[in-house]
Amino acid sequence: MAQITLKSLAHSYSASPAGPADYAIREMEHVWKQGGAYALLGPSGCGKSTLLNIISGLLTPSDGQVLFDDQVMNELPPEERNIAQVFQFPVVYDTMTVYDNLAFPLRNVGTAEAKVHERVAEVADILDLTSLLRRKARNLTADEKQKVSMGRGLVRDDVSAILFDEPLTVIDPQLKWKLRRKLKEIHERFNITMIYVTHDQLEASTFADKIAVMYEGQVVQFGTPRELFEAPAHTFVGYFIGSPGMNFVEVARTDAGGVRAGTIDLTLPPAFVAAIRQSRSRNLKLGIRPEFVEVLTEPAEAAYPIEIDNVQDLGTYRIVSFGFAGVTFRARLGEDQPLPERQAYVRFPEAWLHLYIDEFRVEVGQ
Repeated sequence: MAQITLKSLAHSYSASPAGPADYAIREMEHVWKQGGAYALLGPSGCGKSTLLNIISGLLTPSDGQVLFDDQVMNELPPEERNIAQVFQFPVVYDTMTVYDNLAFPLRNVGTAEAKVHERVAEVADILDLTSLLRRKARNLTADEKQKVSMGRGLVRDDVSAILFDEPLTVIDPQLKWKLRRKLKEIHERFNITMIYVTHDQLEASTFADKIAVMYEGQVVQFGTPRELFEAPAHTFVGYFIGSPGMNFVEVARTDAGGVRAGTIDLTLPPAFVAAIRQSRSRNLKLGIRPEFVEVLTEPAEAAYPIEIDNVQDLGTYRIVSFGFAGVTFRARLGEDQPLPERQAYVRFPEAWLHLYIDEFRVEVGQ
């Protein structure tokens, strides 16, 4: 097991990168502590798999270093990094039995056969593969093959880390939740550093203690699922995490010393107004989660009149859509909350309102 450190790490697939746009991984500093359960979360093309392959040694970074504990790993091939990697699609030996597939990584490093049997039995039990141990891998379903592939990554308990690259892609949706919980149980039992790549926020939140959200080759926030939800550090995190995502509206200074969104003069805390007026940027946004927008039936202090455009009834809650300063906002209301038919008022509680300058959240004293 190891702590994994990325030091001034960057990577470009171009032989002569001319600028940030030519980098799949922009320069970053990052640490995964020993024994942690982490997720790399982001959309396709953001650099997740590239970063994972750099850690495993399948790619050599253009710049910077990968360290396991204090040892620089850049020049070491994958087989010398003591890493287990589980890929998006199953990697199994079709002519071997399930037992021999699971035993292979242990036998490859000279593990005693008694220990092999013990570990294979333990991992097979965890992944519900015991009844399949004598079956040839070629006779398995895609789900079963991927479980074997995951088992091959989990069977050794002496690895520095286990890397998962979207391992549940081919798994039946009915089994995904169960396998995510199984991986969590395995991590808690064996305390192995695990990094799980996914584009699915539910997978990331179920598995990981901390999530690194990637966007355009950068880790734009590293935190717990709660931190990502309550205080997104970047507008992309606000948009990507949550369903529906965060509401954003562009704001501008007024000559009178206030702040305006479209044609609406905003009532904001003095600290927000001061931060906006002191900024030299024109890329200024306010953001709030739909869960924290208050929809009122009567006028109230710091509330804005709106017209409700659409209501989605999702059983235990409703999503209310309305126009605000020229953009569509959404509020999430409980099923028992009163809802005006058309005319309403909305209020944005200060505790849940965030200011973003050049897409990054700024700390503003209330």
